[in-house]
Amino acid sequence: MVAARAGVTRGRIELRQSFTNAQDLWNYFFPTVIFLVVLFFMKGAAVPGTNFNLGSRTLPSMLGMSVAFSGLVTLMMALALEREDGTLLRAKAVPNGMLGYLVGKLVLVAGMMIASMAIILLPSSFMLEGLALTSVTAWLTLAWVVVLGLIATLPLGAIFGSLFSNPRNAGVIMMPVMGLVAISGIFYPISSFPEWLQGVAQVFPIYWLGLGMRSAMLPGDLAAVEIGESWRHLETVGVLGAWAVVGLVVAPIVLRRMARRESGSSVAERREKAMQRTT
Repeated sequence: MVAARAGVTRGRIELRQSFTNAQDLWNYFFPTVIFLVVLFFMKGAAVPGTNFNLGSRTLPSMLGMSVAFSGLVTLMMALALEREDGTLLRAKAVPNGMLGYLVGKLVLVAGMMIASMAIILLPSSFMLEGLALTSVTAWLTLAWVVVLGLIATLPLGAIFGSLFSNPRNAGVIMMPVMGLVAISGIFYPISSFPEWLQGVAQVFPIYWLGLGMRSAMLPGDLAAVEIGESWRHLETVGVLGAWAVVGLVVAPIVLRRMARRESGSSVAERREKAMQRTT
């Protein structure tokens, strides 16, 4: 409990520093501008088979994608970078330091994700029409989808981050992640894809996060363009819950093994290689 409380404090400090760092603020606002531009140019299009604005349909899907990226990619890159600079080695030297470190990172990533969602959602609510976040039920649905999505993806990000000693190699994960985004119905209804491709997309969390966010933010009749003409809340809980269980079981094992391999000599070797790349 002491380590967990220290981790929460660490995460709050890092989050506050993030909100006062120019580069981090740029990372918050620049993707938001890109998303808003994409949504703006979608305003003239309609969801196939309906008169509903395609941009309004895409917004919750993009927010679901943002949750997945926060869990998978942000934590993965943070672990890879701080493994190289020795932060993980210092955490390992403290009793229960790895637990405190991970709790801090979870607080940081969750806070960054919520801030990014708010930055996207606020201007979009004025720019787009047809959003249905007007009831307590919609907000509760939004909340449980975000929480369950983070629980499902953050352990996976920790697993991926522990696999790379060089943060530059962690970029190889981005290609399959972007491929999953392309087939998961984020920018276009998945029901228009071949059935075998729909099956592949439904194995992974990104599709279900997008679906869950759409169920919270869109009118009920938009479920007609989804698979099975339903929001499938039970299936969403089942798939995200299954990924959460797998991640929570595997992540501690992988992270303990990674921590055992960390030493002063390995950190020094990685630093020397990094300096050679910059010279």
